[in-house]
Amino acid sequence: MTQHQGRHFLQIPGPSPVPDRVLRAMDMPVIDHRSAEFAELGKAVFEGCQKIFKTSGPVIVFPSSGTGAWEAAIVNTLSPGDKVLMVETGHFATLWRQMAGRWGIDVDFMPGDWRHGAGPMAIEARLAQDKAHAIKAVMVVHNETSTGVTSRVGEIRAAMDKAGHPALLLVDTISSLGSVDYRHDEW
Repeated sequence: MTQHQGRHFLQIPGPSPVPDRVLRAMDMPVIDHRSAEFAELGKAVFEGCQKIFKTSGPVIVFPSSGTGAWEAAIVNTLSPGDKVLMVETGHFATLWRQMAGRWGIDVDFMPGDWRHGAGPMAIEARLAQDKAHAIKAVMVVHNETSTGVTSRVGEIRAAMDKAGHPALLLVDTISSLGSVDYRHDEW
């Protein structure tokens, strides 16, 4: 029998320490999902999420992995043949690019060195060149789990606005939402 060394951590997208209060809460009896107590808890959770995500809009639970959320973002906002701008910031940006390509999206993938987040000035320059507004979306990984690099989404939004480009900003916040500053409505 293998003896465990030290405290265990949640390894996805981690490693992330699980606080003792969370571990204790997981040991509580389940709540009937049709009960008034569950409805009240759900309402409180969604309202709390709005504060954490800095949005006044509705928060929805999407039951999938992060990959499923990428796919949903692509198929619900873009069409085959649409052009998008993405920045290489690490392994997950590369995987998101590959998925977009499988859905027929024309990806303009700006090379990066995996040591820096997406460059707002480079994005602004690329969008300023797109006079016909062929680029339908800018897709950015906020926190690249594989490298620990964080892109400055607020500055990227400002660069898009400065370029006067109408592209949609799609942000992967899979490993950052709730732990790194992200202002959904503002950005």
